[in-house]
Amino acid sequence: MIKFKELARLYTLNKTFIEYGLIELVPTEHRPIIYSFIRICFFWIRQKHKHLSLAERLRFSLQSLGPIYIKLGQMLSTRRDILPPVYADQLAYLQDSIPAFCGELATQEIERSLGKPIKELFLNFDKKALASASIAQVHTATLIADNREVVIKVIRPNIKKTIQADLQLMKLIAQLMQRFLKEADRLRPVEVLHEYEKTILDELNLMREGANAIQLRRNFLNSKLLYIPEIYSDLCTQNVLVMERIYGIPVSDIAALKAQGTNLKLLAERGVEAFFSQVFRDSFFHADMHPGNVFVSYEHPEDPLWIGIDCGIVGTLNNEDKRYLAENFLAFFHRDYRQVAQLHIDSGWVPEDTPVEEFEFAIRTVCEPIFEKPLSEISFAAVLVNLFNTARRYNMKVQPQLVLLQKTLLYVEGLGRQLYPQLDLWDTAKPFLENWAKEQISPQHLFNTFKKKIPFLLEKLPELPELIYHNLANGKSIQKQQLLLMNSLNQQQNKNSKGFFYAAIGATSTLVATFAYLQGDIQFSIFATIPAFFAWILAWRHINR
Repeated sequence: MIKFKELARLYTLNKTFIEYGLIELVPTEHRPIIYSFIRICFFWIRQKHKHLSLAERLRFSLQSLGPIYIKLGQMLSTRRDILPPVYADQLAYLQDSIPAFCGELATQEIERSLGKPIKELFLNFDKKALASASIAQVHTATLIADNREVVIKVIRPNIKKTIQADLQLMKLIAQLMQRFLKEADRLRPVEVLHEYEKTILDELNLMREGANAIQLRRNFLNSKLLYIPEIYSDLCTQNVLVMERIYGIPVSDIAALKAQGTNLKLLAERGVEAFFSQVFRDSFFHADMHPGNVFVSYEHPEDPLWIGIDCGIVGTLNNEDKRYLAENFLAFFHRDYRQVAQLHIDSGWVPEDTPVEEFEFAIRTVCEPIFEKPLSEISFAAVLVNLFNTARRYNMKVQPQLVLLQKTLLYVEGLGRQLYPQLDLWDTAKPFLENWAKEQISPQHLFNTFKKKIPFLLEKLPELPELIYHNLANGKSIQKQQLLLMNSLNQQQNKNSKGFFYAAIGATSTLVATFAYLQGDIQFSIFATIPAFFAWILAWRHINR
């Protein structure tokens, strides 16, 4: 049932749409008939802001609607390959130029959260915000304890209520889509919205952001790719975050980067490498890398270093997701459309009864004309859009767990192309992915994986006889109830069960000994050989009894 708050927010959306004249974004021939009906129903709402350009109206409308819509504008601002420059330039203001709230309110919230007056913790606290974003703003200060410069991030007052109202309205729309639209099963709007809700609500907890930043900083400690500022955990709460102040050039300020002689080609390539390192090496990636959150260090412009802030949104992938993505990317690089089609079926993106030959031909038809261009001119976004449009005919389902990854990849490509228009995302990523794929099947990786599991196996080994006994006893009970005529066979199986158990122990011990020997650990290899020897003897005696 629709609540009053949801109706009020829906009215606000419609009012904003009309007042800013956003219908002009849609070509006249494609404007839906329902819009004319809505316009008549809300005849008292008049279009305003006619003195502004359409691009400015789009920017201010998103800004007025709040954080969820601001984040949409932030993402669009990086896609200069699909948006006209006039729109991208205006939406770029949403990255760090949101109007700040009162400094007195920020002071009150900091003192309330930290439980002490600001003067007891910080010197030179500036009530004027250094930067303001959709969910929080930051102020500069100096720590009394050691005179280090810091920035203090403060959540906007009452922002949670605004976000929850928008989310409730979006849930209603998603449920209606799920019920009445044919494509809803493929798009899975309710699941996607659930993932997005979790993500944006996590952003409201700055303790979580602090933990994310600490993890990312540890992953790239002493790296030439990415620097994450230090977090002062003792001064962090759910609504306040204190971290090291960094000095850098906004990644969107191309003129300043060129003025100091920054190697833009290397910078763009390192951005791609940092992204793939986070995804495939760490399974933990910064998922909000719009230009407002990314800077470039002033030091060593010939050897540029990325600086990442605002780690409120991060993504993680399991091993199956990583393997699927890597194999898909590599198949695209090699234009192996049969493999792309098969991977989509194997991973469940499209139904398992999809004819693989037909699906392969459809992908080839769409992608071959694109790949006729030089790779440096191909937008990964364009490939994704074309692929999804093709797969739609085969009931391809949206994967909620990969939405963040897709968004982040679009950010990275947008930033990279902005820095170095000739950036070949494919060529930069291909060696990284190929090396990662090789490492996954290398003997060293297999040994390391097995070695990690040895403590668990040794811990569970004493329990194996009891587990096997209970399984055999249960199995015997079921067999007696269902197959009384199989008693003789059951007895024979019970005779051999210990033999098979000892054989399993022998095989496991032999494998451990072999891996240890290959790694040069002779002492551990001998240790593992002893139980293997006795286990094989016992297995032979019981099986041949």
